[in-house]
Amino acid sequence: MNCLVLDAMGVIFKSADDVAELLVPFISENVDAPEDEIIQSAYIEASLGNISPDEFWSQVNMPRELEDDYLSLHSLNAGVFELLAFARASKIPVWCLSNDVGRWSSKLRNNLGIEGYLAGSVISGDVDVRKPDRKIYELFIERSGYEARDLLFLDDREKNVIAAREIGIESILFEPEKGFKQAIDWLSERAH
Repeated sequence: MNCLVLDAMGVIFKSADDVAELLVPFISENVDAPEDEIIQSAYIEASLGNISPDEFWSQVNMPRELEDDYLSLHSLNAGVFELLAFARASKIPVWCLSNDVGRWSSKLRNNLGIEGYLAGSVISGDVDVRKPDRKIYELFIERSGYEARDLLFLDDREKNVIAAREIGIESILFEPEKGFKQAIDWLSERAH
């Protein structure tokens, strides 16, 4: 049995660096924001599960009530629904493996309509470890029930692709301008 594994930011979602591209400007536009480094640091802590999303908003001087406004800035990469539909038609499950704040990731997957296409997800904020740490890939394999050799992983960061390959996961460095052709070709080869 094969399984397609997608990173969220930069693969499923258009913004590759959502902190720099969306979060920092959003906070700066709405409140007297702390320095970018403080926002980045608080985000890393939240994406490791060390602080809650509510604690994150408190640390960056933002009302928690604006969380959904921030999340509404995200959009899907072109071709994501086509890829997910093709995987479903091919009877190949799709999982999400991402560095993110657990609550935010869940809301985004639901709000943008992709949660129903996913067999599951492993999000750094929920498991207390971030890519490219080897532990998150091992945890993914354990939770998903797949062998490394049965997976194709798409990520837009080379260090994450390299780390996945080091434990035997076939991996592709995703480039938005090239779209999902390589993943669709892989699915086509494995379709039932």
